[in-house]
Formats: sequence, structure tokens, C-alpha cells
Amino acid sequence: MLGRPWSVDQLTAFRAKMPDRYRVSVDLGAGCGLRQGEIFGVSPTDLDPTRPVLHVVRQVKLVRGALIFAPPKGGKTREVPLPASVSRRLAEHAEQYPPVEVALPWATPTGDPVSVTLYLTDADDLPLSRSKFNPGVWKHAIRATGIPDDRRNGMHVLRHTYASVLLDAGESIKALSTYLGHADPGFTLRTYTHLLPSSEDRTRRAIDKAFGEDQADDDGPEPSDGLGTA
Repeated sequence: MLGRPWSVDQLTAFRAKMPDRYRVSVDLGAGCGLRQGEIFGVSPTDLDPTRPVLHVVRQVKLVRGALIFAPPKGGKTREVPLPASVSRRLAEHAEQYPPVEVALPWATPTGDPVSVTLYLTDADDLPLSRSKFNPGVWKHAIRATGIPDDRRNGMHVLRHTYASVLLDAGESIKALSTYLGHADPGFTLRTYTHLLPSSEDRTRRAIDKAFGEDQADDDGPEPSDGLGTA
């Protein structure tokens, strides 16, 4: 079941309740649309030195109780736009918590070890595991913020919030599909069609903007609930 994307106020309040060490995970999820394992696997080497994009090339995955590095879901790497705000927060995070080189098997628990320098590790400089992160970090911040602690508000809600913001800004389904790593734009459309602004909304906003009276809601879109997975 697809949960309701968060408003800007909810996202800001939640981010403030996250421990400093893990706060940038919120930025990578809501600011770049990454899945949880992809967030855990981001390295400074994934930032393109020639243009503001992030290369999504790996995830940290839990397989039979063992952590491994693996390609993103579906085996497809991708590029996503790297907003200046996220880039700045990554740099600030790296200053406070210098990236750590981690070695994990590649693709399977018995695969050859691969070393990657990660932005996000735990206090013991070990890679993050969803089995520890979700109950030990995420849920604590959820409860501290007063957001309902249920499946709709798991870490995937950051991706839904990312999709909501982009669609509300007029981004195309095809582009969003690429950024989210969906193989089929039709799947993206079916999943997020309830978030698409109506033609009437787009017309009103376009004219208000042209007349210099752009009054965008600071809290972001207020979409209805929907069903699906992403």
C-alpha cells in the first residue's frame, strides 16, 4: 500500500529528529528519490565531477542475514539530478562524519569482496543494515515527530515525497520514471497518477505565475492516498 507523501513541514520536522549521523539519509531519499539500500550505498565517488548528477550504481542489501553490495533493483544503474541543497548537505555530513571505506561481498554472500567508501555508516564504522536501522533509528524519529508509526511511513515514503514534489512542479512521468529507476514509465504513471496536478490546477498556476502572483503552498502538494508499490 502506497502511503501519503509528506508535506514540507512534516519532512522538515522529521529530519530535525533524526540523529546527526543519519540525517543526510533523509536528503538522499526525498531529494534524489533513492531506495533505502541505495541510500546506504552512496559513495563520494558517485558524485559526477563534471555536472550536478549522482550516479546510482549500488545498494547495500541484506541477504540471508549477511550484508552485501549489489546493483540497484533490477540490475540497472542510473543517473539522478543532484540538487545543490543535497550536494551541500552531503559535504557538511562528510565534514562531520568522514566517509568510511567498507568491504563487502559483491552480488552474493559468497561473492568477491569489493571496497567502497560510504557516506553512511554506524558508530562502529560498519555499513547500515535495514534490520537495525529501521527499528533503531527510523522508528525512533517517526515517534519523536508524532507521525503514525506504520508501514505507510517507512523509509519508502521519502521516494513518494520526491515523486510528489517533482510531479507537482510539472516534471514528466518519463523523467520521473528514469530518476526512480523504474523499468516501465507505465508503472510510474499507474503508481503516481493520483499525484498528478489536474489541468485546471496547472492552468491556474501558470496564469498566476505569469501575472506575478505565484502563491505556491509552502507545505507542498496535498495528494490523496493511493495504492501501489515503488
